[in-house]
Amino acid sequence: MILPILAYGDPILKREAEDIEEGFPDLKELIDNMFETMYGASGIGLAAPQIGKSIRLFIVDGSPFAYDQEEDEKEDPRAVGMENFKKVFINPIIESETGEKWGFSEGCLSIPTIREEVFRHETILVSYYDENWELKEESFDGYKARIIQHEYDHIDGILFTDHVTPLKRRLLSKKLQNISKGDVKADYKMRFPARKKAR
Repeated sequence: MILPILAYGDPILKREAEDIEEGFPDLKELIDNMFETMYGASGIGLAAPQIGKSIRLFIVDGSPFAYDQEEDEKEDPRAVGMENFKKVFINPIIESETGEKWGFSEGCLSIPTIREEVFRHETILVSYYDENWELKEESFDGYKARIIQHEYDHIDGILFTDHVTPLKRRLLSKKLQNISKGDVKADYKMRFPARKKAR
């Protein structure tokens, strides 16, 4: 089932999410719905707070990014392995962030039409539970690390616009207010805080 994605300005997006326990009700259905919602919005990551659940859960699927790279003449080494990068992260902890920070123009399903350069670490070490409640610890780099850091921010109540300079935030403020009011074009179902209903 495709769920509405919360728009910028909804207080849930700024709240630190809670860990969940094994046996969380209807978790498999929730994960399936999140993947369906993400694919319906042409996203490569989605965090539970974006669909109104303040829990420490997010999903990723980097395969669309890999196919975009194939069209380029020169392959980006940071995109290696993205075609198989589909994962569920439950109660994740970023144990370390290393390497030089590098910039990339990020977007967000909760903030349609806006993209801004965000600098993130090259490599991360993450411990997490997968959808089968198996504990994992893995290192990720390049675009995989970036997607995880972006979604991890969501479960900490941080949006990518929080990473831009104060001046840039001021320049974006009108656009962000319009998104909050629903005055934005998105080709997927959203819920706007000023309207309190999906459209």
